[in-house]
Amino acid sequence: MQTRKILIVDDEPTLRTALNRVLGSRGYKCISAGNVDEARQIAKAQPDISLALIDLRLPDGDGIELMAELKAANDDLQVIILTGFGTIDTAVRATKNGAFHFVTKPFNLEEINSVVLRAFSHSNLEAENKELKKELSGRYKFDNIIGQSEGIRNVLSLVERVADSDSTVLVTGESGTGKELIARAVHFNSPRKSKAFVPINCGAIPGELLESELFGHVKGAFTGAVNNRTGRFELANGGTLFLDEIGELSLNLQVKLLRVLQERRFEPVGSVKTIEADVRIIAATNINLEKAVKEGKFREDLYYRLNVIPIKIPSLKERREDIPLLIKYFIDSFNKTKSRNLTGVSAQALEYLSHYEWPGNIRELENFVERAAILKGQGNIEIDDLPSHMQDVSNASLGDIDIEIPDIGLDFNSAVDAYENALILQALEKTGWNRNQAAILLKLNRTTLVEKIKKKGLKPTEATA
Repeated sequence: MQTRKILIVDDEPTLRTALNRVLGSRGYKCISAGNVDEARQIAKAQPDISLALIDLRLPDGDGIELMAELKAANDDLQVIILTGFGTIDTAVRATKNGAFHFVTKPFNLEEINSVVLRAFSHSNLEAENKELKKELSGRYKFDNIIGQSEGIRNVLSLVERVADSDSTVLVTGESGTGKELIARAVHFNSPRKSKAFVPINCGAIPGELLESELFGHVKGAFTGAVNNRTGRFELANGGTLFLDEIGELSLNLQVKLLRVLQERRFEPVGSVKTIEADVRIIAATNINLEKAVKEGKFREDLYYRLNVIPIKIPSLKERREDIPLLIKYFIDSFNKTKSRNLTGVSAQALEYLSHYEWPGNIRELENFVERAAILKGQGNIEIDDLPSHMQDVSNASLGDIDIEIPDIGLDFNSAVDAYENALILQALEKTGWNRNQAAILLKLNRTTLVEKIKKKGLKPTEATA
């Protein structure tokens, strides 16, 4: 990481030396100036200065005016104003003009070090916020969620309709289907997009710690609570709190969460102070919450509070037509991030991948492509590049076709068409011509099946008699 540069502007040489020594010992590169003119020259020559400590009264000018000038040239610059003439009016003037902090002389050098650390932490948060804003026009646009299947189009249509509201959303789907990605799409296309999106995995944190993670705690609230802690609800104020694996929440915490949803306020652990919760809740789970309610593992009243707008994400096996698009997306991504040159996937390998069940869904597909990118590096992904379990399952899915080619040969296209007709008719007859059920049996999208039936002119046996 590049060494951060600090500009010290003060007309007292002894103070400049002391600050240079203490901050230099912390690994910062310090540059000193005794007046406004020197500071301007240094800032012009070294535009990568991260922080400036500026005395309020300088021999040739005003410290706050110098701050405004330096920040105009470097928007990322953090400034701490130093003064021996501290007044409330001066402090207000400094902060209104963009100062991070206002320190009155004489001060403890360790105090300065603490303020500098906080200033750099603030810079990091601002940088992260800028990156998040870039994501608004990038990763979380609807057109960058990969898929053309009816199932994923329905999900994105629903996300677009609910994003503008403040209603609670419950995202369901198997593990690895992209529930957090959908939650982020809701947030980053909502009026809350400029505020924080705060995720928490309710299944990854022990129950005794989760309450503190959610609501925060005050110093001394329990053994080990040596400082105050801000909870996720407070961090998400004005934004969105994403509660992943909500089904893992203990019954005790379910009661407390229900209260927050009802009253829109909470108290940190060990505190009597009530904090307002201006937070949109998006919850996600891969378990059947209705079944959990019947089994007494999940509160019915909380379930209905969360299930205001349900969004169910289809599994990958329910959107097989998206597999080629997803593979291309991940190939392009790993070619870039891992400096590889995969060119695609062969038709034979794609046939196997399209029939594989994908129990790990998109996450498993992404891991597969990453593995291929690392081990193969370039060229097409072939059948031999598939793990054995994918080849075995795919062969079983493809089935054994008992067709004998006559000596005089056969018309390939006609044979394939006849076999396809037979499969579709068998599925339709097996389901009483229920197109939804037949599509599930054939692992096809319903609209794809309906189009094939119409194109082929297939009808029930009685209708053709």
